[in-house]
Amino acid sequence: MGKTVSVTLGTAHFAEANATVREALSQNDTVEVNGVFAQRYLGCAMPAGKTLRIHGVPGNDLACYLDGGEIEVFGNAQDQIGNTMNDGCIVVHGRCGDAAGYGMRGGQILVRDGCGWRVGIHMKQFEGKRPAIVIGGDAGSFLGEYLAGGIIVLLGKPGRHLATGMHGGVIYLRHPIGEDEVSAGLVQEPADEVDRTVIGALLRRYNECFAADLDEPLDESGEGFHRLRPTTVRPYAALYAN
Repeated sequence: MGKTVSVTLGTAHFAEANATVREALSQNDTVEVNGVFAQRYLGCAMPAGKTLRIHGVPGNDLACYLDGGEIEVFGNAQDQIGNTMNDGCIVVHGRCGDAAGYGMRGGQILVRDGCGWRVGIHMKQFEGKRPAIVIGGDAGSFLGEYLAGGIIVLLGKPGRHLATGMHGGVIYLRHPIGEDEVSAGLVQEPADEVDRTVIGALLRRYNECFAADLDEPLDESGEGFHRLRPTTVRPYAALYAN
């Protein structure tokens, strides 16, 4: 254990590809995965102490149910990375597709560039678990849809219908939206000192992950950010009997 090994997937079917990666992880802590061509489910439920370094473009549901492992993608990633992940970290040196962090319950996703639609949908938090997503570029529509908990930091511009149905958590925006774009039940306001501490820690992590990709590190002060938050934790209370 503790060794690093390399495997090459090429055009292998996703089932064969995952069997190869699982076998390599069973005998090593770190696996360099080369020649990745859209194979699905890589790193599914991977536990703490295991690392995948992926060269290529992984397919849908990368790191679904991730349970403490670490995955670094040197390229773009497709849809639903970190689907229902519980813990761990995903770093993408590129952009990701739709629904990253769907139902995410813990850990971090850091994307150097932009993302597709519905990223952070149904994210949630409980007690000490507070998941976080940092998007370095622009986001597609419905970012933070039905957000129930956790943190999203967006460094680029949001798409349409930001945070539709959001009822928990917080979204930090470097580019605030117009007041006419703020959905009912939400409020947009300048980040305060506590917010800036949270933002600063995540920007520091972003700088660490993408140091080799950035012309210069991001300002980690959190100055100038706005937060988007719900005005109530029970927006649908009237729909249910007490």
